[in-house]
Amino acid sequence: MKKDMYAIIENGGKQFRVSPGSKLDIDFMDAGAGKKVELDKVLFIADGDEKIIGSPFVENAKVKATCLDEGQGKKILVFKYKNKVRYRKKTGHRQLYTRVTVDEIVKPGSKTTSKPKKEKATTGGKS
Repeated sequence: MKKDMYAIIENGGKQFRVSPGSKLDIDFMDAGAGKKVELDKVLFIADGDEKIIGSPFVENAKVKATCLDEGQGKKILVFKYKNKVRYRKKTGHRQLYTRVTVDEIVKPGSKTTSKPKKEKATTGGKS
């Protein structure tokens, strides 16, 4: 893969510029560590001089990534206050995220070689 290949993807209402090998925190996906995930909301792909712009998404394009771990972000404090009525309410929130590393950017029309191999059935077994 070329170093100047990158894509812009959308996840959770946010946009990210990703390239193969980059790590990013996306919205929680409930995938365990080491699992493969596919992000299919690709807005833009640049590969050298070739540029593919989606409207809004590029058809049949996806970004393949591997889940590293899952966690929680920093605590955000929410403080509600009303004047003259002694109303105060303090709560907190920690957003869940999934940390992934980008393995491959698949352009539309490109053939992928990562098809699962069929295993031969063995005839040995318990009687």
